[in-house]
Amino acid sequence: MADTGLSAKQSADPLLQSDAGLRQAVELLFFAYRDFTGEADALLATFGFGRAHHRVIYFVGRHPGMAVSELLGILKITKQSLSRVLGQLIDDGFILQRTDAADLRRRHLYLTTKGADLERRLSERQSQRIMRAYQDAGADAVQGFRAVLRAIINEEDRAR
Repeated sequence: MADTGLSAKQSADPLLQSDAGLRQAVELLFFAYRDFTGEADALLATFGFGRAHHRVIYFVGRHPGMAVSELLGILKITKQSLSRVLGQLIDDGFILQRTDAADLRRRHLYLTTKGADLERRLSERQSQRIMRAYQDAGADAVQGFRAVLRAIINEEDRAR
């Protein structure tokens, strides 16, 4: 990364960031995302899966019994895109789909034992990376980091 030439005060106060400082933040996000997803991508590839599969496995694991419509709302992808990924995860035995007894149009999703094991393996790797970063940065930085991430998320999704 290039030196941004920011003064100490500009570096310390995000409200005083120059274009170079903001670009540096974007660059840091790109590198952090690359490294955060890298180990998970390698594990997913052994199953022939990608990041879309990871997101489905993660959110179904966090919200067992969630409806397909809820998952679509979280992921903000088309039904067609989800159908392909979800179909593969169901066919390969990672996710179980149950029809709602009261409304046959609603389908609820659950991780199988195999799916829960994969979700645990993926989350452990990423959690360890975050834990190391939290330890390196310190408690005050963690609170600021979380606040910045929340602020980046679209307002209507922050409560999730």
